[in-house]
Order: sequence, then structure tokens, then C-alpha cells
Amino acid sequence: MSTHDILTASSNTHLTAQSLTEFCDDYLSANAFKDYAPNGLQVDGGQPIQRIITGVTACDALIDAAIADHAEAIMVHHGYFWKGEPAPLTGMKGQRIRKLMQHGISMIGYHLPLDAHPIIGNNAKLAELLDMTIIGALYPAETHPVGNIATCIPQTAQSLITQITQALGRIPLHIAADYKTHTSTSDKLIERVGLCTGGAQDMIEQAALMGCDAFISGEISERTTHIARELGIDYFACGHHATERGGIEALGKLVAQQFDLPVTFIDIDNPA
Repeated sequence: MSTHDILTASSNTHLTAQSLTEFCDDYLSANAFKDYAPNGLQVDGGQPIQRIITGVTACDALIDAAIADHAEAIMVHHGYFWKGEPAPLTGMKGQRIRKLMQHGISMIGYHLPLDAHPIIGNNAKLAELLDMTIIGALYPAETHPVGNIATCIPQTAQSLITQITQALGRIPLHIAADYKTHTSTSDKLIERVGLCTGGAQDMIEQAALMGCDAFISGEISERTTHIARELGIDYFACGHHATERGGIEALGKLVAQQFDLPVTFIDIDNPA
């Protein structure tokens, strides 16, 4: 079924989880990615979809929000069934899926495809929020690059901290390129920026190799501090959750427009 067929059918009948997933799979080129979890429909609630909730992670609180909203589907960036996790549906995992099934709620998740999409992806939306222009990929040989390089108006680290704080609602952790001479109040200018949302802190070495003045991601590890200092690249840890709200919210808006359905983004607070 083509995207046109899906949209035509949805205008006359209730939208199915399978049809919604097929549209998103096609738009995000989901099948092109080798990922850490399955992309697309992960739990089929078995009901026609008339209301949708979106959120970053398919946690219990988001499921409760979907139940309260009488939604038939949840769309997220962080879904279930990650590589290496125990397979049995027990404990917290079993409770989440049992609640979805008992309420007939389908769950659809997209991980790397939603990071990498050039229009509604997490990196694209973060660059847009920070008034940056994406000019290339951190790994140019990749067909569907997850990390990007962007340019901005030349600015100091302190100016960028202020901009990030205003855009994301939280103060980023800044590691200065040279901790002996450079601080957040340094007059060193940042113009070429590597960025990759979420837990991509180890891409900082590639960002330095690609000539970036700074690297922006979500999380930070103990080693990241030393890498930034020794490679001479400023690092901004802006929060895994905070940097990955944009993609799933944008996907929800696209779905709402395409299928003429109410889609509500729920931001479950997460300081990490």
C-alpha cells in the first residue's frame, strides 16, 4: 500500500496500527537502519486508532497519560525490546505491556530513524532550536548519518549556554576545551558544531577530527571530560531527554496533519 493509499483509506475508515506504522516506516526510511531495538509497531493493541499520545519514552507514566486521554496508540522514541535485555515479559516490562494490552493501546517506536531524519529528526530539530544550519554528517560515508555538523553565528561558550538554556529549559553542563585557560566566560568563538542527541557523547572524538569547535549531545561520561580537554573541543551535555523531545513531537504533528487525528505530546519530566 502506498502512502497515498493509506491517506485515502484513513479519510474513509478508522486508521489501523499497521497502516499508521507503514506510513511512518516509509517516511523515516526505517528499514534502512540496523538498530538496537525494533522500529515500528512493537505492541498491537488491536483497536482502530482515533487518538494518539506521543512522548520520548514508553514509560508507565506515559501509558497512564494515554489511558486518561482515551488514546488508542502511543508513539515514542524509546520503545521496548532492546538488544541484550531479558526476553520474558515479567516485572516492570511485563507490567507495561500488560497495561497496554488491557487497554487496547498500540505502541509504536522509532529510535535511530528518528535521530537521523533530515527534516523532523532529533538532530534536525535541535539544530533548528539553536539557530544552527546543518551542513554535513559527522560520518560522511554513512548513507543515513545519525550525527551531524552544523554552523552557527560565531559566539562564545557562555552565549551558547544561554541559547541552549532558553531553547531546552535547562542549563547544559559545559566542559571547556582547555580547562587551564578557557572557561564558560572565555572569549573563544564557536562557529562549527558537531551534534548528536541522546547518549552520543563518544562521537566527540569524531567531531574533533572533523574540525568542530564544539560538540553537543545529551549525556556525558567520566571520560568525556578528559577527551574534550585533550582534543581541544568544547563539550555541552544538554540532557538525553531534553535533546530528544523534538523528533517525536514533530512526527506526531506530521501524523496529525496527514491523518486528521488528535495527537498530543506529553512531556514526562526527566532530568537525565
